[in-house]
Amino acid sequence: MSRVLVLVEGPTERAIVDRVFAPEMGGRGVYLYPRVVGKPGHKGGNKFATVLRELKALLSQESDSTVTMLFDYYGLREDWPGLASAKGKRPEEIPTIIEPAIAAEVAAEMGLDFNRNRFIPYVQLHETESLLFACPDKMAQIFQRPELEAEFTKIVEECGGCEAINDDPETAPSKRIIRLFPGYKKGSSVNAHAHRIARHIGLQRMREQCPHFNEWMTKIEHLA
Repeated sequence: MSRVLVLVEGPTERAIVDRVFAPEMGGRGVYLYPRVVGKPGHKGGNKFATVLRELKALLSQESDSTVTMLFDYYGLREDWPGLASAKGKRPEEIPTIIEPAIAAEVAAEMGLDFNRNRFIPYVQLHETESLLFACPDKMAQIFQRPELEAEFTKIVEECGGCEAINDDPETAPSKRIIRLFPGYKKGSSVNAHAHRIARHIGLQRMREQCPHFNEWMTKIEHLA
């Protein structure tokens, strides 16, 4: 049995980890516990200094647990390590730059005796809503707008995959959803859409359609 603390960006990510990822991973002997960064009610765009402080606290508080994270590449502030070097790179290159840079900062903060295997950095390409595009028909069903399936499918095809839907303020995954379905609700309430869509899609389908996400889930699985 392995206990994994997941520092997440906000309520939307917490709900998806808690209601979708955790039940499936729990059946494999890995137990996920999401924690939202910052003060209750804060918005996205966290400074890395804040995230680093909370990662250090989690790693220090539970020496037998592994710590990971779920933050969107879209909207990262300029102080995030590796961000400047990642700008303009292909989607598949971005995590190979940013995630090692995050790991190095965490290790430096924790000190020489820190076991680096206890921390798994992860940045979502390009936004948590990317995972919802893994199954356009499920999105359309939850929105009760079946005609939107073709629109969501077209976005995935034009971008070259779910994780390639980009990080421009007008074309990020959530922005595209809102443009087609203005009633889209983020968060963790019973009426919020992301966690409900994710449950209908299922973890396996998201892993099949999102290679970098699958790499993260595989690392977590191996902790069992």
